[in-house]
Amino acid sequence: MFDGELVRLRALRPEDAEHHHRWRNDPEVVRWAAAGDPCFGPVTAEAIGLGFDTMLRLNPRESAVFTVEDLENGRVVGMADYRDLDPYAGVATLGVTIGEAEFWGLGHGSEALRLLVDHLFGAYGLSRLELDTWSGNERAVRAFTRLGFREEGRRRSAVLVEGTRYDRVLFGMLREEWAVAAWR
Repeated sequence: MFDGELVRLRALRPEDAEHHHRWRNDPEVVRWAAAGDPCFGPVTAEAIGLGFDTMLRLNPRESAVFTVEDLENGRVVGMADYRDLDPYAGVATLGVTIGEAEFWGLGHGSEALRLLVDHLFGAYGLSRLELDTWSGNERAVRAFTRLGFREEGRRRSAVLVEGTRYDRVLFGMLREEWAVAAWR
């Protein structure tokens, strides 16, 4: 478990599946988290169950999914994950989703991401972390930038959201940037 001031990251539990099912069937969550990607949702409870069986058995040396809880009341508000951890190259890819809309814009996602960054750079000695979003998700772009991630590139017109094309925005953070980050 990793505690911040607003959130706690904890290991995924089987009962968290109900939250994932609800979030992945909420059009607004799907829009912001995955740019409306139909592979993210909607999804059946059975599909979530199958995916959860896999997520509960992930090898943390490669990937992990954490539950994000609000510290004030213990409510499950989202998820954070890392994947494609390559110890040889020293790289991993991150993600964070706050699925409860009333917690959007309050800093829960930023803090969850910061806790995950601290864990990965601290425990695994990685050289870089990376993540991406779509250019229409300005809240995520601001949060990533505030945390010290740098925009490293764009895949122009790579995302289609409700009939409009957006760029896929790629971000990275190097270990030495993390070591001097203002939030540390």
